[in-house]
Amino acid sequence: DGENGKHAVLGWTKTCIAVHPSDFCVPLAALGAEVEVTGPDGHRRLTIDDLYTLPGEGQAPGTALRDGDLITALILPSGGKRFAARARYMKLRDRTSYAFAIVSAAAMLQIGDGRIKDARLALGGVAAKPWRATEAEAILNGAEASETSYRKAADAALADAAPSGDNAHKIELAKRILIRALKSAAAGTPPKMPALPGSVFAAGKEAR
Repeated sequence: DGENGKHAVLGWTKTCIAVHPSDFCVPLAALGAEVEVTGPDGHRRLTIDDLYTLPGEGQAPGTALRDGDLITALILPSGGKRFAARARYMKLRDRTSYAFAIVSAAAMLQIGDGRIKDARLALGGVAAKPWRATEAEAILNGAEASETSYRKAADAALADAAPSGDNAHKIELAKRILIRALKSAAAGTPPKMPALPGSVFAAGKEAR
């Protein structure tokens, strides 16, 4: 795995190879969700993609919030409902519960007549912010809903990836989790999601 096997492969610098730990923000980034920010200068909106910032040389990653700012609302785009029938978030982690993602992916699709009408994708665990995969989305839009298309999209999503040490394997893992998320999304959102392995909600487990 390498001593820094969990670190960034996209958008990193020599001074910062940390990754964003959130699960929740990855599908929000894919969906184009926004936050409402209230501060000394009034109200403004930021997309999740704009809220989080990448590191610069000698500068840690962070957010676009200013002194005195407070996030007062989360806004989900009404158009996001069109992805409800085909959406999936998948996460690869070291252990079955209470672990940050090594890599994760959110995939949302609109499919008609065997072709993808619209696609939204984001990756987690690969950069200092949730990583919106716009190049991959462009490849999928209008393409056949097939594994060949999904593999092309995954290659595009990680085209600029580079290991930040002994973590080159993470690039392949990210491609695989994105392909898997796309295949699962295309199959349809299940009416009920199973409990995660190791969860107190899994079969045979009792709540504590």
